Amino acid sequence: MPTALSPALFDQVEEGLKDVIDPELGVNVVDLGLIYDLAWDDENDALIISMTLTSAGCPLTDVLEEQTGQALDGIVERFRINWVWMPPWGPERITDDGRDMMRAIGFSI
Repeated sequence: MPTALSPALFDQVEEGLKDVIDPELGVNVVDLGLIYDLAWDDENDALIISMTLTSAGCPLTDVLEEQTGQALDGIVERFRINWVWMPPWGPERITDDGRDMMRAIGFSI
C-alpha cells in the first residue's frame, strides 16, 4: 500500500522533476501539471510517480522515463511511473509558472 512522502522528500522529488522537460512543449512536467501524485511503495522501497501526458498517444514515454531517472538520481534509488489517463490532462492543470514559460516560448495561454 503506497504511503505519503515526507514533506522534505516530496519537495526534493518535485524540485528534481522540474528537470524533466516535455519534449513537445518545452516546459517541465511539474509546471505542466502532468504529475498527479507522488507516493512511496514501502514493499518495493520505491517512489511511485502517478503521471499523465498531454495526450494518450504520446510516443515519448521512454524519453520522459529516462529524463526522470536522471532527474531523481541522488534523490531516490528506485522509482516507478504509474501512467494515469483519468482524469485526462487539460491546460487548467498548468501552474502560473508553467503558463509564463509557455508564453515565453510563444504559446498563447
